[in-house]
Amino acid sequence: MTRRESDPEDDTEDSDVDSGFENVTTTDGGVTPQEESEIATDVASQFESIKRTRRRRAFGWLALIAFLAFVTVQAFAATELLNPDARLSTFVESLGEFFPVTFYFDVLPFLDVGQYVDFIQGENLLYDPEIGGLLFQWPPDLGDAYAFFFRELGIFSIFGEAGITLAMGFVGTILGFPFALVFGTLGSERVVPFPFNFVFRGTMSFIRAIPAIIWTLIFIPFLGLGPASAAIAIAFDTIGNLGRLFVDELEEIEDGPIEAMRTTGASKPQIVFFGMLSQVRTAFIAWTLYIFEINVRIAVTVGVLGAGGLGYIVTAQQNLLRFTNMMATLLAIFLLIISVELFSQRLRSRLRSDEERLGLWELIVGFPRRMAESVTK
Repeated sequence: MTRRESDPEDDTEDSDVDSGFENVTTTDGGVTPQEESEIATDVASQFESIKRTRRRRAFGWLALIAFLAFVTVQAFAATELLNPDARLSTFVESLGEFFPVTFYFDVLPFLDVGQYVDFIQGENLLYDPEIGGLLFQWPPDLGDAYAFFFRELGIFSIFGEAGITLAMGFVGTILGFPFALVFGTLGSERVVPFPFNFVFRGTMSFIRAIPAIIWTLIFIPFLGLGPASAAIAIAFDTIGNLGRLFVDELEEIEDGPIEAMRTTGASKPQIVFFGMLSQVRTAFIAWTLYIFEINVRIAVTVGVLGAGGLGYIVTAQQNLLRFTNMMATLLAIFLLIISVELFSQRLRSRLRSDEERLGLWELIVGFPRRMAESVTK
């Protein structure tokens, strides 16, 4: 007996299925015209949605640009740059006061660099020959050398006014570093739990909120107007800036060494010193060198108040309207800053284990080649 003979109900179901398939007309890939229409409608709606989104973004960007243009015009007006009495029209004419030009053979114009050099040498901006004479003499005198290093303490004074600026930045970094290390370590939530660590974070935030030039004004009544108040002000500024960088580095350390020390029963100070600070030692040194670069720039700024150094020379020449001498001082500032940056950059590069370490002679002789390679990269 066959299946069709034994089960008439199944025959009915099969016939219904067959009739159902007969009523469906498929096209490419077995998609019905109705489904194809729905897909096309879907694609069209998505396309319209994308176009609407793009239009909204375009309008948003246009509105943002218009707002920034409006605010920019308002800012120009607030700074009086739109004032017709502003001296922007005489800017080109004033360049001759900063950049003296001389004519060779009464035809060829050249920048008279000799005026810059004469002022730099005359005011001892980069080198003091009287103090340097104690060291650079032939034949060398051991008595003068001893007086230079241990009595006159002339390592920084040999660089003239630039030495005062450099000394202020250096002293500020040296004095601020230990406090920045303590505040930065205790300000990390990994070392001191919240909210107690916020006491140290808040202190550093308060210090950072006050610029170094204002700190200088605060210390002038205590230490007088001079390099001493400027150095202490830079030290305070170092605590806030360098301490914050230390906190950020401690927040990014790995937990593996810390957990390993905890399993050995190490105390909390041991975990902090050997498990945490050991991981960020190189980064801490690099950040300290970077802050030292910034502190030398700050020393120029606070010198404008009368603290001494190259900043004071800039202010004095500006008040006397001797803009050529002022430009010569700015050139000396540039040479000082670029020298400090090169020194700091080479020290930081030597901290990287994956970089080839060069000797002092190789650093000096190979500098033009390395500069050319960095430019062509």
